[in-house]
Amino acid sequence: MKIKHQLAIFNALTRLLVILILWLTLPILVENVVYRHINNSLFEKKKKFIDHLNQNEINDFIENSNDSTDTYSQFSTLHSEFLVLSKVSSKSHQKKTTFSNDYRIIEGEQNEYRILQHHFTYENQDYQLEIGSNLSEVKDLTFIIRFFILIVFGVILLITFLADTFFIEYLLKPFYKIIDTKIRRVNQPEAFDHTPINAKSRDFRELDLVLNQMMDRIAELFKKEKQFISNVSHELLTPISLLKNKLENLLQNNSLDDNAIDKIASSLKTLDMLKKIINNLLLISRIENNQYSTDEDIHFYEIITDMQEDLQDRIEDREITFSNIMKHDFSFKGNKTLVHILIYNLITNAIKYNKQGGRITVADGFSDGMYFICIEDSGIGMDPSQIEKIFNRFTRINSDQDGQGLGLAIADSIASLHHIEIKVTSRNLEGTKFTLLFPKTEKA
Repeated sequence: MKIKHQLAIFNALTRLLVILILWLTLPILVENVVYRHINNSLFEKKKKFIDHLNQNEINDFIENSNDSTDTYSQFSTLHSEFLVLSKVSSKSHQKKTTFSNDYRIIEGEQNEYRILQHHFTYENQDYQLEIGSNLSEVKDLTFIIRFFILIVFGVILLITFLADTFFIEYLLKPFYKIIDTKIRRVNQPEAFDHTPINAKSRDFRELDLVLNQMMDRIAELFKKEKQFISNVSHELLTPISLLKNKLENLLQNNSLDDNAIDKIASSLKTLDMLKKIINNLLLISRIENNQYSTDEDIHFYEIITDMQEDLQDRIEDREITFSNIMKHDFSFKGNKTLVHILIYNLITNAIKYNKQGGRITVADGFSDGMYFICIEDSGIGMDPSQIEKIFNRFTRINSDQDGQGLGLAIADSIASLHHIEIKVTSRNLEGTKFTLLFPKTEKA
């Protein structure tokens, strides 16, 4: 997930948390305010009732009462308020005035009320006064507030999420430009673009500056490495060639006995092997330093067919059955010489490590939109521990075979240069299969 989406989601979650807190706390605050207002209203009504209280008022309650008890009451028409006056004993009350919420049934209808209870004494008689205010409106108001908060903040959340996405996209535009122009597209330090990125943020300008400085150092090291490779090529291969010429001239001397000739021939063989190792190491180094162009058209069916003809003598010598069952003439952009070396190394390995009278099969096809070539043999095979090491330099599966253990290391470097994936499956004494998976961007 991109950083802009992560930031937008983080901001949205933060706002959602704030909305949730407000959704839970704001109605409580509103209730407290409403309760305070109701309490004040009930307190004023109580004060007004007490201030105007006299025996005639009490008598009116007695006359209007429909029962014979000492409780006298009156109600509003919509049950929004009630007032109850009751005679109580002198020991029945502890507090002067209290507020509470309670359910009361008035004229067969039960509702929740905010109730003020006040105990007082009038003409040596203790009374309890209850004044209640219906809370149904408060509950309705709380629900409306919660619903309104949910709707409003939901809209705000959506708008701010979209705004954040576009704003973060604008802020991170220099960052993605740095990645695209100065990191992702750079395969060689010499091709690095040192043009400063136009960014208003000082952080991005500093990042751009540091990347330019880092690439300058890498380019210098890259230049030194190329110079080193050139020096190695000259300083090592030239003496080897001189020694080889001298030894070959010595072989022309008729005075040498057979023992001397054998020693000179062995030295020439060692020099050839040393020269081959140096050339292979130089090849790997040049490949890894991107010193080869990769813009040639390559047709694999043609390469495999030509290679089968070139290796026919070695195939017949081992009595191997070579089957080319490729069905596609796939075209690929790359370095034709290097790709030829890649496939050549895989097929010669299949010949070298095969059984006498074995088989080699080359097939191709498409899997998940990717073109592949399989080179399968019926040779000695490998165990999982050997498969993990076969692309390491100077690794040899069988010490009885000739070679320096650089063939598959070269193949791996060539594959990496062309963004080709190599998959290996093998079983001991049953054979090995190398599969080359080509990038999806290439088409048949």
